[in-house]
Amino acid sequence: MSTTVETVSAAARTAPAAVIVAIDGPSGTGKSSTSKAVAAQLGLSYLDTGAQYRAITWWMLNNGIDVTDAAEIATAAAKPVIVSGTDPSAPTITVDGEDASGPIRTQEVTSKVSAVSAVPEVRALITELQRTIATEAGRGIVVEGRDIGTTVLPDADIKIFLTASPEARAARRSGEVKGSDLAATREALIKRDAADSGRKTSPLAKAADAVEVDTTDLTLAQVVECVVTLVGEKQAAK
Repeated sequence: MSTTVETVSAAARTAPAAVIVAIDGPSGTGKSSTSKAVAAQLGLSYLDTGAQYRAITWWMLNNGIDVTDAAEIATAAAKPVIVSGTDPSAPTITVDGEDASGPIRTQEVTSKVSAVSAVPEVRALITELQRTIATEAGRGIVVEGRDIGTTVLPDADIKIFLTASPEARAARRSGEVKGSDLAATREALIKRDAADSGRKTSPLAKAADAVEVDTTDLTLAQVVECVVTLVGEKQAAK
């Protein structure tokens, strides 16, 4: 698989009003809920790039790869076949034909994914996969992640960077996991922020031309409305 850095050209999008929407931000800011809702409302495809990194991490854990050894991770990176379904109402992800949507959400995968996704060979392969999916989304697509606007799709039509206070993010995550400890969740989020922002390859960062939306005191409906409005304005101008 080639790792040549390319951008998705406007000519590759077949629908006249097709748009590529990049939504970045750290965990717990509402990226997934917002992205799926926006894509569904506008009739666009949807891609959860974080699920792809979780999928390759899950595969490595299942296949005895030492996820503390960057060289071993790099050697194995091209082996699994990861396929992402892009229907926002029912997104799917398979690894070598096996449904991985549940297994990739375990705490074990969550605790290892930052280390695996920091390996340059992993990022190169997954980035190329993401660009291919975006190119083939004729109606347009909402792509969520941590480096979409800066690295994966720097020519995206709309770039959104979601933020929220650590307390709000921890409360949201704790609400998703029954019996979880709020303080521990907050510390885990802060630790992951540091790992994702500090990695050398494609760190978590806000693109210079991204619109920042602080979701701390906003409802999901308000965030979705904000993004839909921005996308609508771009479509109208195309």
